Amino acid sequence: MGTGLIFDIQKYSLHDGPGIRTTVFLKGCPLECAWCHNPESISTQREIVVMENRCIACGECRLACHNAQNIPGEGALPARIEKCDLCGACIEACPTGGRRIIGREISAGKVIETLEQDRVFYEDSGGGVTFSGGEPLRQFEFLRELLLACRDRKLHTAVDTCGFAREEDLLAVAPLTGLFLYDLKMMDDAKHRHYTGVSNERILSNLQALGAAHDRIWIRAPLIPGVNDSERDLEALARFASGIPGVRQVNLLPYHRTGLTKSRRLGRATTLADVAPPSDEAINRAAAIFSSLGLLTNIGG
Repeated sequence: MGTGLIFDIQKYSLHDGPGIRTTVFLKGCPLECAWCHNPESISTQREIVVMENRCIACGECRLACHNAQNIPGEGALPARIEKCDLCGACIEACPTGGRRIIGREISAGKVIETLEQDRVFYEDSGGGVTFSGGEPLRQFEFLRELLLACRDRKLHTAVDTCGFAREEDLLAVAPLTGLFLYDLKMMDDAKHRHYTGVSNERILSNLQALGAAHDRIWIRAPLIPGVNDSERDLEALARFASGIPGVRQVNLLPYHRTGLTKSRRLGRATTLADVAPPSDEAINRAAAIFSSLGLLTNIGG
């Protein structure tokens, strides 16, 4: 069986589709959303993360690194250095376990073996397996192999996608997927480019194509104050979603700051640091806009 790059397998997940699920997080995403709560998913390569609450700046990582002589400064090495070859010497040298590598190569067979361990929970709760990321379609062949294996074992599947993929790949996995969790950020293309780094043209056209071929789609719409939460933005998104035949519900995902700490640990620049999560009033107002167009609307999930 083939292999792929993942960064986590999360058991007993309650927010990635119906019932109790196991979520497999594949690494690599074509978007770089300013509010991303899984920034460790963006790179297609393994990365080093530094947990600042464990780092004592002893410098052991620097002494162990064979490239450290090219890096100015003293004490602990940063998470991202230009010539890092991920040898792991700095991780082994850290006395507090404050450094680790994000991302591991794994076979499809090993993933399926892990998923099978919780079959009883899926069956009792109406749950199953969710493939998320990152963008799982970025590892199309690996994803397809996993979906085929799940189908053979009668495991319910969900694919959480940002929609920025080849249409033929999306439609190829559609018959193997029980539910799509489709991320829809905003309708304004200029704003979408600014906040995610890519146009939304392909995302919108893919959703239309998927909606014509698949009848179980849940829209996941982030609610980011000052970015996409104006009445105009929300009404445009709701109108578009309501016109897609396969859309069964919308899940509004209120912004939170979890990704900021993760980004710092990865040595990534952070944005939206001054943005506060939306108020209950703002969340309810947004939900009302979607509900008014006949869309079943949930908060979270």
